[in-house]
Amino acid sequence: MKHILRKRIISFIFLVLLFFNFYNSFADDAEKILDFEDVSDEITKDEIIETATSDTSSLNLNGRSCIVLDRLSKNVLYGKNENSKVKMASTTKIMTATVILEKCDLNQTVEVSKKAANTGGSRLGLTTGAKITIRDLLYGLLLCSGNDAAVALAETAGGSVQGFSELMNSKAKELGLTHTHFESPHGLDSDEHYTTAYELAILSDYALKNQTFLQIVGTKTYTVTINGYPKTLSNTNELLGNLNGVYGIKTGFTNGANRCLVTACKRENMDVICVVLGCDTKKFRTTDSIKLIEYTFANYEYVNISEQIEQKFSQWKNENKKFFNIIKGVTSDVELKHSDLENPVIPILKNEIPSIEINIQINQNFDAPLYENTILGNIEVIANKNLISHCDILAANTIEKKTFYNYATDFFKNYYNTLNSATKLVL
Repeated sequence: MKHILRKRIISFIFLVLLFFNFYNSFADDAEKILDFEDVSDEITKDEIIETATSDTSSLNLNGRSCIVLDRLSKNVLYGKNENSKVKMASTTKIMTATVILEKCDLNQTVEVSKKAANTGGSRLGLTTGAKITIRDLLYGLLLCSGNDAAVALAETAGGSVQGFSELMNSKAKELGLTHTHFESPHGLDSDEHYTTAYELAILSDYALKNQTFLQIVGTKTYTVTINGYPKTLSNTNELLGNLNGVYGIKTGFTNGANRCLVTACKRENMDVICVVLGCDTKKFRTTDSIKLIEYTFANYEYVNISEQIEQKFSQWKNENKKFFNIIKGVTSDVELKHSDLENPVIPILKNEIPSIEINIQINQNFDAPLYENTILGNIEVIANKNLISHCDILAANTIEKKTFYNYATDFFKNYYNTLNSATKLVL
């Protein structure tokens, strides 16, 4: 009897060990561990290329919300529910990395807590007491989307997950992200953990300005060191290295958020961020992203609005040198300038470029004194009957109001000119 009981206990222990071995073998892959159906939902490089070269005139997107943001002008080139609050899954880690990069020494070695080591979902594979540098934790955070790495980083910088979430929300406020709120460094589903496609794009644009962040999200494979042992990680971003111009940045998936992908892509001088949130499958998030990226580069072109404004403004000034009437002013010779453009170069749909108009609207009569930098009018840039840019027309000099001395001088000057004209007529 004892022999049989001993065999059953050994068999049970064996099954437990087998289960944990099975669990850990998938733990490095965010998509597989959370949804095994995604294993058969991979999209191949050939399919990516085929999608990229197909007709994207009819986008037919699956994602619940999406956006394409031009990094130069910050203009929205395409949007679908881009201002709706949604769950963001592991795209949260863009903010996690941003806070860490601004607050921590990346060469610092940390000891992993039990809480971090036991964090579920996608994992770097950390164990309690393991020692690893912050730099390697960042690679584990951004390449294989390690939730255990996220908690280890949060505890290091913020003392706890809650303390670090406060740092994340403080940074969001600093960046003007009024519809974004964080409750964790990893993005597992939580009712008060949300963002919008637009604000996630703005955050991504900010994060990519950090050269270390840029380098990490653009890395396909990287070997970290945990407790002195090497471990090679692969980037979960399926478009990196497979679609022309893609250089980052982050994938995401939870049951509440569905499949998410933030992509940065640059071709020649155009640089955009594409955010796709709430796709039903991994394949949909991939094809949605490709469609939006290809649509953008096929249909938009940068136009130097500043050059067109300068040309039209100079022409107007030459044709209207005696335009102003400065009431009670010592002169009506007003010098003009315009305010700086928020975006001197902006992307415009190619078929709308011929329709660009520069409209100058300016008032003629002003009371003295007229001070420098007074707004006199504005310049509007119109394309396809839509306002795409504008600036103010300003006075470039100050015109004082006439004094008694000025009026007296003018009186005698006019009297002298009248007398002089009358004398010439008599002679």
